[in-house]
Amino acid sequence: MNQATPFHRKYTFPYRLVFMGLLVILFFISMLAGRYEVTVSDIWKILYAMGTDTTLSPDLASQKMVLLWIRLPRCLMAILVGMGLSVSGAVYQALFRNPLVSPDILGVSAGCTLGAALGIILPGESVSLVQLLSFVCGLLAVSMTLGIARLIAIRPVIVMILAGMVVLSFFNALLMILKYFSDPYDELPGIVFWIMGSLTRVTWINLATAGPVVLLGIFVIMMFRFRLNILSMGDTRASSLGMNPLLFRIILIILTAVMVSVMVATCGQISWIALIIPHMARTLVGPRHEEMLPVTALLGALFMLAADGAARSITTAELPVGIITALTGAPVFGFLLYKNRGSGWL
Repeated sequence: MNQATPFHRKYTFPYRLVFMGLLVILFFISMLAGRYEVTVSDIWKILYAMGTDTTLSPDLASQKMVLLWIRLPRCLMAILVGMGLSVSGAVYQALFRNPLVSPDILGVSAGCTLGAALGIILPGESVSLVQLLSFVCGLLAVSMTLGIARLIAIRPVIVMILAGMVVLSFFNALLMILKYFSDPYDELPGIVFWIMGSLTRVTWINLATAGPVVLLGIFVIMMFRFRLNILSMGDTRASSLGMNPLLFRIILIILTAVMVSVMVATCGQISWIALIIPHMARTLVGPRHEEMLPVTALLGALFMLAADGAARSITTAELPVGIITALTGAPVFGFLLYKNRGSGWL
């Protein structure tokens, strides 16, 4: 009875400081990764020229363009996507009291993918149209899930998960119809490539559009992290402590759905991060969301940044980052299941 449980254990190891330092180091390494060679000395020369307003040589001018217009927004977007997906996964696992839940469970990713496929096959295809339809369909999917759960209104948590499975299957079926009738030489490869997930087309405009939404969502979730502890205990205890669990659950679900829709609309489907990163953080610092959520965000950023760097460097032809996250995420999740067997976290 007197033994401290993991929920009340205090941690002294500075995980946040360590991960922040690793994130800075990995960021600079990612800026150097890619088929176009850029060295550390080149970066210093470019920064010096920018600070002193001197003219660069033609070689350094091209490297400056690669760094500032391709790699820098891409690395920043990788950090945002990693943080947003991992924090969203942690929120869903707390809300539904299930460690195997991720944002996919409400059909958000399936809706976004369907919208992207529509944008690809419609006349006048453009990146903006693809992203807009992806975002709209993602919000439509989560709205359908919440509507079905509200219509049934029996055991809302379980019904919401089941409603999400219904919407997920429905949107996946529509996606298969679009793939079947799409042009196999032009449109179908674009749909398949979008499903794999990639940061290839990220620009400063995408970063300016998605960045504020994701950062604001993460900030609000961090403000609610103590309430997530209460919600993870169940609706009965949450109500006895003066909370309105249904209201907070809907707010957090809508907030994370908007975040995921924006990220998937920009980068496509990127799997496993929302599922495994919260588990890794929970293994390190325990289930208290005051400690776990910041570590989750930093771990997600590290994981996504490393995956994107590997996608650019492993082969001469760039791999979709979704392949890297799937190849690494599945074994990591299996290891976590084995390591934490019998510990009560699963």
